[in-house]
Amino acid sequence: MRMAAELTYAQYLRLPGLLAQQAPRSDSHDEMLFIIIHQASELWLKLCLHELRAARNCIASDQLDSAFKMLARVAAIQKQLIHSWDVLGTMTPSDYLGFRHLLGTSSGFQSQQYRLLEFLLGNKDAAHLNRFAEDTSAHDALRQALHEPSLYDEALRTLRRRGLPIPVDHVERDFSRPYRISSGVEGAWAEVYRNNEQYWDLYELAEKLVDLEDRFQLWRYAHLRTVERIIGRKSGTGGTPGVPYLARVIDQRFFPELFSVRTAL
Repeated sequence: MRMAAELTYAQYLRLPGLLAQQAPRSDSHDEMLFIIIHQASELWLKLCLHELRAARNCIASDQLDSAFKMLARVAAIQKQLIHSWDVLGTMTPSDYLGFRHLLGTSSGFQSQQYRLLEFLLGNKDAAHLNRFAEDTSAHDALRQALHEPSLYDEALRTLRRRGLPIPVDHVERDFSRPYRISSGVEGAWAEVYRNNEQYWDLYELAEKLVDLEDRFQLWRYAHLRTVERIIGRKSGTGGTPGVPYLARVIDQRFFPELFSVRTAL
């Protein structure tokens, strides 16, 4: 094995293989931009999953300070993902038409990592597994994530362990089912906010989750505006719904009571 002292930058990062992964299917100048933006986004998503899974484990074991660092890092990554749409938005409709016909049925809807991220944050929908029926590895990973507690589930379990009145049916449930909004959960968060000095770490956890959701919503909105700027209201590749679908999901909430409690306070 090569000694670490002899390891080069290119070898450590496996750059020859990494930089060989961009293979445009056309002579269009902008196809390289399109490929790199999406590949880089998948790498950032991989890091988000790495950090959020670790944060979930820390929350489950009451190591909230460690979780805060990871959640803050994800928030910083989300800024990068949001800004990536600004770069892609430099591509005009004419630029995209130069290679769009070569994309076949490929679509961002087929991003396994994006679906894993949504499941981890709590947006559970078993129907998404159907899209990966022919990819055994992806399907199995998504099925496992579907049945695991989300980041929010573990946060609610932590509140209950600390004596806050989280309803038992919100911590002992079928985690593959969509989350149901609860006035009891809202009341528990209200107690955290009203007594933030007593529950300072839980108060900080709440705000870290709000930051996470805020930036996710900004990412969705930037995605919508970029798609609308480039293809208007046309269907996406593979017949995907495009802008109308993106507009619908903007209002989806991962941590609903953390927003409704603001009205209740």
